[in-house]
Amino acid sequence: MSDKRMLGSRALDVMQHIGLIIVAMATVVAVALEVNTMWQARNVALADLLLMFIYLEVLAMVAIYLRSGKLPIRIPLYIAIVALARYLILDMKGMDNWRLITVAGAALVLALAILAIRFGHTKYPYDKDEGGH
Repeated sequence: MSDKRMLGSRALDVMQHIGLIIVAMATVVAVALEVNTMWQARNVALADLLLMFIYLEVLAMVAIYLRSGKLPIRIPLYIAIVALARYLILDMKGMDNWRLITVAGAALVLALAILAIRFGHTKYPYDKDEGGH
């Protein structure tokens, strides 16, 4: 690889790491703000706990990416499922039947996608050289 390409690649790696650190720091700040909100309200609702799980999954995603340089697609899918569950819990009373069915169906589709990905990785594993992003 030429020196210019290598320098460009390293610059992109540095920017990527800076971006990941910013995401991690913003997530930690969001967790602190959420804990403060719960503390001041003297109440912890299920929706608050689900939001905390979303934050933890984001931190886990950043950690995995920093460690391995790879992002398993399942993690954002898990985050999306928890976000949909939180949305259902928060807004269920105001939803009409079709919206409720649609959101629940979206969660089901994401769960089925995770199962398909896991099945595919077990049945058709990547070669060591392919990387398997």
